[in-house]
Amino acid sequence: MTAADDRVYYVVSDLHVGGDEQLEAVEFREELLGFLRRLEETDEDAELVINGDAFGLWELTGLEGLEKFDHLETTYPELFEQLRATGENVQVTMLPGNHDHELAAYDGYVERLAEYNVDLVQAESIDRAVGDQVVHFEHGHQRDPNNRIEDWGNPHATPLGYYYNTHVTSRAGQLSGRGRYNWLKDVQAVTPTERMPVWLLSKYFYLEMNPLLRYALVPFLLLFNVTAVLAILAGLHLAGVVSLPVGRTVTFLGQFGTVGTAVWFLLVVNVAATGLLVLVSIPLYFLKRDIRKTIDRFGLFETALTVDAEAPYEDAAREVFAAEPATTIFCYGHTHRPTVREVDGGVLANSGTWLKRLHRRDGVIGVLPPVFYPSYQLCAIRIAPVEDGVAVEYEEIEKPSPSPEELTLTERLLTLGRKPDPELPDRTVVDDEAAGSAPTDDD
Repeated sequence: MTAADDRVYYVVSDLHVGGDEQLEAVEFREELLGFLRRLEETDEDAELVINGDAFGLWELTGLEGLEKFDHLETTYPELFEQLRATGENVQVTMLPGNHDHELAAYDGYVERLAEYNVDLVQAESIDRAVGDQVVHFEHGHQRDPNNRIEDWGNPHATPLGYYYNTHVTSRAGQLSGRGRYNWLKDVQAVTPTERMPVWLLSKYFYLEMNPLLRYALVPFLLLFNVTAVLAILAGLHLAGVVSLPVGRTVTFLGQFGTVGTAVWFLLVVNVAATGLLVLVSIPLYFLKRDIRKTIDRFGLFETALTVDAEAPYEDAAREVFAAEPATTIFCYGHTHRPTVREVDGGVLANSGTWLKRLHRRDGVIGVLPPVFYPSYQLCAIRIAPVEDGVAVEYEEIEKPSPSPEELTLTERLLTLGRKPDPELPDRTVVDDEAAGSAPTDDD
């Protein structure tokens, strides 16, 4: 740990540079190079901490060991040269994440990255003194049971997340170019993983489905809620429970000629189809509920893939703060959600991701698949000493929204007025009173 001083720390994580085929594209390339160039020219006494998942080594499935670094060097020469230039002005420190855990498994990575002025620390975490306080840095995957590396530094470590990324994420990168649109590569942006089936259904419906079939289904799906009610009323009408003004409706629509006849035909078909679905859904609902109860009795869902994105890290921060009173800031990544929360007088800060983010927007009417609205929220956390404390603030790296090119006309119409506007957390200052005396190198 460095001695307490006035050094400023910049933190980024979850760049996920590299991967099979379509995953190779770095859509934030210019923004990342621009950020590194700014640090190359800064007059601050600064250190850049790349807090895990700098590289997508799990997704490079055809290579082994340091062959993956050879591939990265060849594929991204400008990035590595910029790291070298930035590292001549500020210290650049890199921690392994889960996607690039191999950085901790082969000592050769330390030597190879040192050639580009990057100090690779093959540890789960590091601490840095800032003013009179201490910041704890870790990627965060060790708090996630699906991605925890039980045997740190083992090149053959294969947690559950490893299989998901080598078999699902990597395969998506290999297949993405075969679609009508190159969308499957965005699988890395789908979080939590339980959203994967819905995301696939959404992209199939709006991008891959035959357009004629999609446009034929849209009226039915849009009117589903209305026709479900009409189907129930029609059933009650046939049973003599209620009386519907069928004759007057036919007469009214008949005034509009062919258009009225088409509307009537559409309503009748929708009501018939929806009525059938409603009838079938009743026994299916009870069957599904019974199956779910049986599965719960056997405890098969006790190890769900979805992990709480907050509680494990809050608990970890409390443990660190209690063990080291001078430590007041717990900085991590992994969950891809830039957030700041106060925990026991300290601060828990997540550095987000430079990958695309997908915001689910459910339909207001009907049963159309939800739209996953893409955006970027590129940022770096800046941690610096200020009067009577330490400031934690987010610096936004601007990048235009990809939505105009990536959303179909139908998706844009369904999300009118519902465009996500993700905001980065406000500046937070941790008072020195919250911390004990920060240890120095002489302690």
